[in-house]
Amino acid sequence: PMPIAIKMPALSPTMEEGTLAKWLVKPGDTISSGDIMAEIETDKATMEFEAVDEGVLASIAVEEGSEGVKVGTVIAMLAEEGEDVDAVAKADAPDSSSDASEESAPAAKAPEPADDDAERADEQAAPQPDSKPASNGAPKPSGDRIIASPLAKRIAEQRGIDLASVTGSGPNGRIVKADVEAAEAGAAAPAKPRDDATAEMAAPRAPSRTPAESEFGAPYEEEKLSSVRKIIARRLTESKQQVPHYYLAVDVRLDALLDLRKQLNAGLEADGVKLSVNDLLIKALARALMRVPQCNVSFQGETIHKYSRADVSVAVAAPSGLITPIITEADTRGLAAISATMKALAEKAREGKLQPHEYQGGTASLSNLGMFGIKQFDAVINPPQGMIMAVGAGEPRPYVVDGALQVATVMTASGSFDHRAIDGADGAQLMEAFKNLCENPMGLVV
Repeated sequence: PMPIAIKMPALSPTMEEGTLAKWLVKPGDTISSGDIMAEIETDKATMEFEAVDEGVLASIAVEEGSEGVKVGTVIAMLAEEGEDVDAVAKADAPDSSSDASEESAPAAKAPEPADDDAERADEQAAPQPDSKPASNGAPKPSGDRIIASPLAKRIAEQRGIDLASVTGSGPNGRIVKADVEAAEAGAAAPAKPRDDATAEMAAPRAPSRTPAESEFGAPYEEEKLSSVRKIIARRLTESKQQVPHYYLAVDVRLDALLDLRKQLNAGLEADGVKLSVNDLLIKALARALMRVPQCNVSFQGETIHKYSRADVSVAVAAPSGLITPIITEADTRGLAAISATMKALAEKAREGKLQPHEYQGGTASLSNLGMFGIKQFDAVINPPQGMIMAVGAGEPRPYVVDGALQVATVMTASGSFDHRAIDGADGAQLMEAFKNLCENPMGLVV
């Protein structure tokens, strides 16, 4: 029998790296196929990682809380039946992985000093997947990179210690916390200003400062970007840089839609269904997209994809950041089904348990900030979709009806369109269709 290397899985088609959020097993546990071994945070969700092989978990190579772990990195070793678990545990698992595992700089679970638990807790609190060596670092015996645990790197940077001058006591010369502290105690640290400047040049992130050292004078706390926030930042930056947005706004009179919602909820109360205004707006956007199919598209570079059904992505504010679960086939689903699906998806989004197929895709998006009293806003398109509908609060406003001024409940809807795929006249037709469906809402229930 041979030891089995458990590698970081690709849990979605686009996943290149992830955060090992939590281990659900520990060394010595017997693992069966199908057992949940860990929780891994991917692009926008926390997903469970199931075991494929069977055996005894010999060692964990990547501690929980480690960020930026590349797909294919060895994260644990499994001893098959009949193998010596201790022998497998002592094997240097991370070195048998690809270069990607070295670049993600996981902390190997190797013999460590007595305060091993404190070091692990610190590494969970501030994981540093920074693989770039300090520019003045000399190569270590194991290669052209300085091999050090993330915690050791952080302590060395904060205290101005040159890792090239530190001898590592870990496996293959890996530098651990105790080595850095010993080096500090035994020798004077190099001049700090030079090291800080070098660190700033070598690493893209700013060095940690105390509030008194803030360049703007205001106290602050530094918070690392979560993997979700990194994805949001990257995708929305790409959208605003690459997608030529244009915006169209209409005022929608909501009185008829609110009356219909009241009647429907009275009839559905016995079934435990309570429709929200947002449920009706999802259906209205989906039906509008089917009436104006030239807006139900996505730009794909050399081609445009024209969709034959409306899958509406709905923006939800989850604790980890914005996410857009999808109501598939919203154009043909009943309002009660849309309501139940939306409630279930929103709950999963808030718990970080959405599966990739529940938030990847969608043919257009809806973003509603009306519950916060926002009157009107322009949303950023969610590529490769061609449009997003932003709706504000329904509120009493002076409104002209049949030539006479009245007070009506009015909502402003603003559509953001990708001009590469959707011309202005087509976007205007979609806004007109959406307005008509909201103001004549019986079209939503047939």
